[in-house]
Amino acid sequence: MNHKIVIPEFMDESAVQRLRNMGQVLYRPDLVEDRKALLHSLSNANALIVRNRTQVDHELITHAPDLKVIGRLGVGLDNINMALCTEKGVTVYPALGANARAVAEYVIAAALLLLRQAYFSGGQVIKGKWPRTKLSQGLEISNRTLGIIGFGDIGRLTANLANGLGMQILAYDPNLAQDSPVWRETRATRTELNDLLGTSDVVSLHIPLNDGTRHLINAHRLALMKTRAVLINTSRGGIVDEQALVEALVAGKLRGAALDVFEDEPVKADNAFPDIPNLILTPHIAGLTEESNVRVSETIAEKVIGHLAAEL
Repeated sequence: MNHKIVIPEFMDESAVQRLRNMGQVLYRPDLVEDRKALLHSLSNANALIVRNRTQVDHELITHAPDLKVIGRLGVGLDNINMALCTEKGVTVYPALGANARAVAEYVIAAALLLLRQAYFSGGQVIKGKWPRTKLSQGLEISNRTLGIIGFGDIGRLTANLANGLGMQILAYDPNLAQDSPVWRETRATRTELNDLLGTSDVVSLHIPLNDGTRHLINAHRLALMKTRAVLINTSRGGIVDEQALVEALVAGKLRGAALDVFEDEPVKADNAFPDIPNLILTPHIAGLTEESNVRVSETIAEKVIGHLAAEL
């Protein structure tokens, strides 16, 4: 009961209450905004629970000499210095699978919106305009090809949802063996990256950000995509070269794009993104719904409580 747990980003209140039963909890969802106060709060902390905005770097870990466990309210770990955590004996628990459904539904919704291109006309209709002819050229999602780059839990669930809509599934994942039962279970065809880009009507990214994936989708690979295809990124900012994407959209090379993640978060006010209806921009919320927040929070609360209990 002497454990101290610091939570500097938002978490479901019921999960926070479970943690309070374990020890002293500092829950301040805005603490991530005050780096100095955050570092000070960690001087005697045993557990830290974060989302993606808290940078768990050398400075932070140095300020937390008693830290034993980190809970990540999500799955990406690029904001956590994993090598240093291993060196210091700090265990990191991501919420694997807990927000997969939310992300998969976001991908399908974005694909439907961008293929149909009929849901952004409210302002014109209100003004008495009637762009019926222009908006009658939308595409149905059935019999279209979805290309998934990175075929982990989220990619596979996205494939299952797309199967229900009659899509054909291509997937690229060099870490997944050719004889894996996953291919049969998801009815996906294993393919190479450039072939996937050249064949897919919708391309969805589900890979981590690292030296090998930074700007994976650059001007060259955007040029390989089918004319008027759709690109969706819910994985990590930096995987897509944002300037190259904007140029492809403005030139009419792509039908549309949806970005939920960005190289700089929050996006700076002087960014180069155009205000165009076929570019959907959302503030890193693809994995956030009421339901997924509960699942993610409960998963991490259980992991942290179990780890701290074992320390007693």
